[in-house]
This record gives sequence, structure tokens and C-alpha cells, in this order.
Amino acid sequence: MSHGRRAIPRTVWMLGLVSLFMDLSSELIHSLLPIFLVSGLGASVLAVGVIEGVAEATALIVKIFSGAISDYLGRRKGLLLAGYGLAALSKPLFPLAHSVGTVFIARFIDRIGKGIRGAPRDALVADVTPPEIRGAAFGLRQSLDTVGAVLGPGLAVGLMLVLTDIRHVLWFAVVPGVVAMGLLWWGVRETRPPPDEARPLRSPIRWRAAGDFEAAYWRVVLIGAVFTLARFSEAFLILRAQDMGLAMAWAPAVLIVMSLFFTLSAYPAGWLSDRMPRTAVLAVGLVLLLLADLALALTGGGVWLLLAGAALWGLHMGFSQGILAAMVADTTPAGLKGTAFGIFNLASGVCMLLASVLAGGLWQAWGPSATFLAGAGFAAAALLGLAVPAAGRRRPHT
Repeated sequence: MSHGRRAIPRTVWMLGLVSLFMDLSSELIHSLLPIFLVSGLGASVLAVGVIEGVAEATALIVKIFSGAISDYLGRRKGLLLAGYGLAALSKPLFPLAHSVGTVFIARFIDRIGKGIRGAPRDALVADVTPPEIRGAAFGLRQSLDTVGAVLGPGLAVGLMLVLTDIRHVLWFAVVPGVVAMGLLWWGVRETRPPPDEARPLRSPIRWRAAGDFEAAYWRVVLIGAVFTLARFSEAFLILRAQDMGLAMAWAPAVLIVMSLFFTLSAYPAGWLSDRMPRTAVLAVGLVLLLLADLALALTGGGVWLLLAGAALWGLHMGFSQGILAAMVADTTPAGLKGTAFGIFNLASGVCMLLASVLAGGLWQAWGPSATFLAGAGFAAAALLGLAVPAAGRRRPHT
């Protein structure tokens, strides 16, 4: 049977719907949070960079623990419930916040939840999907996730035009978070490991699993880390929109444009990566990111250039996020995929913290153009690294 006709498993579809509703909830908040921090709570742009950097890095670093634990347990769903549950519980804290510290705590809890669920979710997708359609499966889940990322900022814009008060709008994020938990509880099924299968608990701190990975995997980790340095927090897109004169209610529109193009490109990019080298598809993503940064660095282009930069940013996400996940799955053994995704995200987490703090510092010292030009430089560096030939041929693991 042609792998183009293989059905994507039901579990992947359900995980995608869970991601859709939780992302709707999260992005409704995140599309307004940078403005809330700067205009409502008096935070500096550097403070926004620190908050976003710590929050996103926490999410990525926690994944190394959840990935290793999910490998040991051979079960993923319990960790998914814990991770999505923490995210849902954090939502009411945002409209209740009256200080930068409270927002930081809420973001920290939310991102811990994201970290707990991320690696087991990706590992579960790999568990239930045949290798020949793995790129399409990761692309589909990512596409459904980004549908929520389109709807969240769209709902934020609509509610801001009607209610005008950010705190009132933020309360609406609670409902889709509850829906996501219901879908996860009743809709997601996981594969059951053989009862006699031995699964030693590998400590992620000791890196005992590192020797089981091939050089091809570590190359993917390195490329992903440099890529992350070029892709700082999307909070800076919202601040750039406000800096260019968009009204507070319309500033989240840049995330709508970004997420729409992300949604439209993620599944086709994943499908394409099953039929040609994934590195070629990822190279396209890096070129798109470089162009996005250059567009956002220019000061005289007006709103249309801003939206073009957001669209290119979304396309680069579609041509990179699911592809990188599929490359990790391709280069690691079946029993260690959770750990592999965890280590990958540890490296990316450190770079995300550095990238967002650097972006905030450059913005505060030299303005927004310096932030986006630095991002373009890192994207060019990652593209050069991708051009270095890999040792040996790519051999997907099952």
C-alpha cells in the first residue's frame, strides 16, 4: 500500500484537537500579555524578554524529565493530564494579576504544564504512527494546534473591540482550557507496552541515555539549538505591532496572520518531508525566518510590511517545527524517543532563554530593528550549519 494513503491514527487527531483548544486558551492570553505587562503593569521590554525567556525555557527544559519518565513508565497519558491540567489551572491567575510578579508566576506554572506534556505527547505521536507517514502525522497535529493559535488572537481582538478591558477579556481563556481537558480525558488512547518489557529508569541528569544516540541525532540537536536562537519569543511581534502604531485592540492581529500561515503550511510541509530530505524542507524554513526578520527590522514599510513579516514568520514555523520533531524521531531508537525529545528541548530551552533576554536587551538599548537584525544573523548561521553534510545516510528508526 502506498504510504500516501495510510490513515493517520485517531489518537493523533485527538491530540491535535486537545492542542487546538488549549492553544486557543493560551494564545488569547499571550496575544494581549505583552501589552498588559508594558501598558498596564509598567514593565520594561527587557522585563518582558526575561519573563518570556524564563517561561519558554522552563517549558522546554522540563520536557527532558517528562520524556525520560514517560519512557520508563511506557505510558504517556498520565503525564499529559498533569501537564494540560496545570496549564488550565493557571488561566484564572492572569486576569487576577496586579503585579509583574503574579504574571511571572502564572506564566511559570503554565509553562511547567507545557513542559510536562510536550515530550510525552510527541513520543505518543511517534508511538502510534508508522515511520512512512510520521512527517504527515506531526504536521497534522501541529496544524490543529495552530488553528487554536489563529482563533485565540482572533477572539482577543473581537473581545477587546467589545469589552475594551484586558482583564475582562482574559477571563474568557478559562473555557477552552476546560474543553481541552475533557477531550484529553475521554478521547485519547495510548499504545500499551508488552507486560514483560524491561524499561530501566534513566536519569536525565546523568545523561546515561546519551551513548545510545547516533551522531545524526546530535546534529539535529545542534541545528535546533541555533535555530531557537534566531526564533525569540513571539511577544516581540506584538510589541513591534504596537510600536508601529497599531491600536491595542488590533495588535494581536499579527499573531492571527502568523498563526494562519503556520496552520496552512505545517501539514503540507510535513507531507513534503516524507517525500524528500527533511533537511531541504527545514532549509526553506530558515530562509523564510531570515526574510521575516529583515521585514520586521525595516522601519518605513508600514503595516503591510509588518503583516508580511508576520506571514513569513508563520511560514517558517510551518516549515520547521513539525520537521524538527520528525527528524528527532527519525534518528532515535523506539524505546528512547521520549528521552530524545527531552534532550532536544533542553538544548532549545537554554537557547530560548538567551534569545529572548538578548532580544529584550537589544530592543531596550538600540530599538526593535536591532532585535530583528540579530535574529536574521542567527538564522543565517543555522542555515550554514544545515549545509554541512551529515555523516552517513539518514536511516529512520521505528
